[in-house]
Amino acid sequence: MAAVCCLFNANAQTPDMPRLVKKGNYFQLLVDHKPYLILGGELGNSSASSKTYMKPIWAKLKKMNLNTVIVPVYWELMEPEEGKFNFTLVDYHIKAARENHLKLVLLWFGSWKNSMSCYAPRWVKTNEARFPRTKDKIGKPQEILTPFNKDNLKADKSAFVKLMQHLKKTDVQHTVIAVQVENEIGMLPNARSYDDAANRSFQQAVPAQFMNYLQKNKEILLPEIKAIWQRNGYKTAGNWEDIFGKGLVTDEIFTAWYFAVYVNEITSAGKAQYHLPMYLNAALNRPNVDPGAYPSGGPLPHIMDIWKAGAPAIDILAPDFYFPNFQHWADLYTRTANPLFIPEIKFERGDDAKAFFAFGNYNCLSFSPFSIESTETPQKEPIGKAYHILGQLTPLIAKYAPMGTVKGFLFDKDSVTKKVKLGNYLLTIKHEYALGWSPGSKDDTWPQTGGIIICVAPDEFYVAGTGIVVTYEPLGNSKKAGLLSVDEGHFKLSKWIPGRIMNGDQDHQGRHVRIPVYEYNIQHVKAYTY
Repeated sequence: MAAVCCLFNANAQTPDMPRLVKKGNYFQLLVDHKPYLILGGELGNSSASSKTYMKPIWAKLKKMNLNTVIVPVYWELMEPEEGKFNFTLVDYHIKAARENHLKLVLLWFGSWKNSMSCYAPRWVKTNEARFPRTKDKIGKPQEILTPFNKDNLKADKSAFVKLMQHLKKTDVQHTVIAVQVENEIGMLPNARSYDDAANRSFQQAVPAQFMNYLQKNKEILLPEIKAIWQRNGYKTAGNWEDIFGKGLVTDEIFTAWYFAVYVNEITSAGKAQYHLPMYLNAALNRPNVDPGAYPSGGPLPHIMDIWKAGAPAIDILAPDFYFPNFQHWADLYTRTANPLFIPEIKFERGDDAKAFFAFGNYNCLSFSPFSIESTETPQKEPIGKAYHILGQLTPLIAKYAPMGTVKGFLFDKDSVTKKVKLGNYLLTIKHEYALGWSPGSKDDTWPQTGGIIICVAPDEFYVAGTGIVVTYEPLGNSKKAGLLSVDEGHFKLSKWIPGRIMNGDQDHQGRHVRIPVYEYNIQHVKAYTY
């Protein structure tokens, strides 16, 4: 077994604190000393601002089998007057979560939320001379605090430090397991700010810290940044346009660097008080859209190197999913040593399939539909049914994923079949409608389906998910594969409890393992050859 390496300074944490560790090429979030998958839901932006509004929501969340709730902390409510802090809401959420046996991830709505500074306190918003804004090309101020001002940084950092000090003092049971620093940072409506401080910085030399990173990591830079630097001759000194050329690309790199440095200082100060895992999320960039039309400079896949260089205190860069082509974006975020952490995804049908795929196919640590409390039928939500299964499988995923024997699958009508080698077999996994048996298989569109397969021995597997069919072929010989046993069941306290024996019609007389569309279960499979 690969050695386990803690990513944090051992002196900064107590052994029982939530922490991120690297196990071989895999990251794991440890909570209460055990690997933990965040089966989460993020609250709508305003829900957590009212204790009265929240009271009936906790039971709803439990019915969807969540183990974690992602909850905003609003700077404007936490520090309504400069230097005077009110932690009533924070304390309420921690207490309510603990009573409902849930963990929390806190979202720091500080300087920026979805690019804008809408959650900055009134005493910040109304004192533009002290807390200046970004400006567009014609000099018009935006509702965005500029990252080029020390007073902006000092005020945000002071508040965040107070929050982390409060958590350290009051959350002795470690209900809070991670913190998001800011939210969907990015510059609008231009790729960079044109305030005076920004303009001065743009004409100055690219900081040595950034240039040193580029030179040290030249051979392993992501292709997007390496290509830009290469086009300009791999220069190692000069201002931003000298190094990267003129245009929006350079404007975005410049913006990303100064956002990253700002966030890194806040994060480092917070961790110095209370060393929880900390991440930052991104509003994804639409393809073929210029920076500034999307939030320019956030921790996006094409500029992740800038964020790694400028914000090393951030543990994970995380995508918020609202676009199609889930696999495309997940692939981009896992090209480097960055685990897939999904703090926010559109709450819609298909999330159940994506969750199985994410935890099976990637080093995924978190999955969390947004505005999770908006459902009127929590017990019927597909994501809750998926979480019921994934919660049972967490110990197996944690054990076997570092060995490479956990695989995930995602299907729709345009992507019907996948093949994978596991154990002694070549497995073919298909959308269940591909059999042509179900009435819906004749429809123009098919529901997304997904599954996870865990190979625990050369001839032994756990197959779970919804709407999938699995067949087996032996590797390296001319024999045929058969199903020795297929048992439906569940795990209780990590012990397998068998239920129905899925023989006869359920496994098509030994031909395949099948979980129909809109059904959810785990099947324990033993294969053999003859």
